[in-house]
Formats: sequence, C-alpha cells, structure tokens
Amino acid sequence: MRLVYLGTPEMAVPPLEAVVGAGHEVVLVVTGADKRRGRGRATSPSPVKAAARSLGLPVTDRTDDVLGVRADLGVVVAFGRIIRPHVLQHLPMVNLHFSLLPRWRGAAPVERAVLAGDDRTGVCVMDVEETLDTGGVHARAEIPLDDRITAAELRAELVRLGSELLVDTLAAGVGDPVPQAADGATYAEKLTPDDLRLRWERPAVELHRIVRVGGAWTTFRGERFKVAAADRLDPGTDALPADVPPPGGLTGTLVGCGDGGALRLVAVQPQGRPVMDAAAWANGARPGPDDRFGP
Repeated sequence: MRLVYLGTPEMAVPPLEAVVGAGHEVVLVVTGADKRRGRGRATSPSPVKAAARSLGLPVTDRTDDVLGVRADLGVVVAFGRIIRPHVLQHLPMVNLHFSLLPRWRGAAPVERAVLAGDDRTGVCVMDVEETLDTGGVHARAEIPLDDRITAAELRAELVRLGSELLVDTLAAGVGDPVPQAADGATYAEKLTPDDLRLRWERPAVELHRIVRVGGAWTTFRGERFKVAAADRLDPGTDALPADVPPPGGLTGTLVGCGDGGALRLVAVQPQGRPVMDAAAWANGARPGPDDRFGP
C-alpha cells in the first residue's frame, strides 16, 4: 500500500518503522518543523523527521505537500496539528489513537487515563474527520491498567500495541469503520502545570497518580521541588507506619496525605539540581518538624 505518514514525536517513530518493515511504500512523511533547542541558534529535527531520514524517506513539514503525491491512504500518529479539510478530501486518512474511543479524545489520552484512575485503556485505528477524534473505529486493542504503572511505561506499551494493531489493520485492507458510541465521550485536554501540582490535602492514591504521570511538583522552603518517583502507602494497611505526618509534613522521605495515607519519596529534584535519590536528599536537607511541602 502507498502511504503518507504524518507524525512528530518519539512515540510516532515505532509505528512508522513498523509500516515500513511490513513492506508498505511510504511516499511522503509529514512532520513538525525543526525547532530551536537550548540557548544556541541551531535547530534540530523532530524524532519522526530523523527516523524518516534514516529510512531514506522523503519528508516535509508542509501538510499541503500531501496534495502533490499519489497515495492510497494517510496514516496519522501524534501529528500534533489539525489536518485541513481540503487535504482530507484529497486523501483518506486513519489515525492511531492511544485510548479506547470515545473515552479520552484529544491531546493527552495516556496522561488523563492515569490521572482518572482508569482500570483499562488501549489503542484504536480510526478514520480522521474534521472534528476532533470522532471518526469511526476500524480496530481496537485493550489492555488492563493497574494503579502502579507510570505514564511513560504505559505510553511505551501502547506504542508497541498500536504499532502491531496498525500493521494488522493495513494488512486486512482497513475495511469499514464502526461509528463511535454517542455517549461516554471524554476529552483529554493538554496538561497544565496546575494539573501536576501536588496538593497534599488530597488522598494518597490521587497524589500518586500525579507522580506517575511525570512532572509532579510542590514547594519546599519557598522553592519549587519535583517528585520524580514515589511509593504509595494507603491508610489502613500494614505498610503504613504509625507516625504518619500530617498532610504535607515529612518524616525522612515519608510525606503525609489528606486521607491519612502517605507517599514515600523515591526520587526527587530540588530546584536547580538534577534528579537524585530521595534518601540522599533528606540526609542533606535534614527537614525539621516545622518543614512541610506546599504553601
């Protein structure tokens, strides 16, 4: 099958490699423009552009270049840009989406599934329409979602699962889609820094979800303080010590939460420093009885 592939970040690289490995002819790759990174003036390509170059594929950052090629289908994976109607009219497209539609349409389905405490998730191959993630579904694959997996680990598993599903769907000839259910739709809005702030009056299970998403932060002694990894200790369990501090208070690496549970810090990042072992940080910071996280 002659394909146009549209994708940008690292998670869109394995599906590209999978369709090429399956023998499909990718006649054009469309990706995000080169970006300036760091303090210098040099720019760097998107992960998909770098992969396309290594595979010897033609690549562009202009979506309208799709109009100049002959292809059977467009494949979209985490492209990050709206595909305009005249392009969709020229070439039908399918999208590999990382949720069980209609749940978590939008930009951050993996992170939102973790934050919501979903017990299952998956991937869908769906038609691309002008409206956001509303197209009919050609194929889906589902996996259980436990309450310990991080968003990074889940994303890697869904990329693997989705790459296989995409290749299988293309091999079957795509076929007719099944319309999405009219109810049950939720929207996965892009995360903001406020979504990732640890408010210690909340239950331990909710705070642990934020840490699992990545980028969780609080404040300590007036400076921003990131929590890179932590274990959850639920109230009423044998693992919970008797002397749990109050919400935001800390004893060594143990931080109290609003439901009487706690998080035990594993890896942290004080402001201006690299990620470090939480026990080593606590030994150096020597938090006292008046120290606490948060405002």
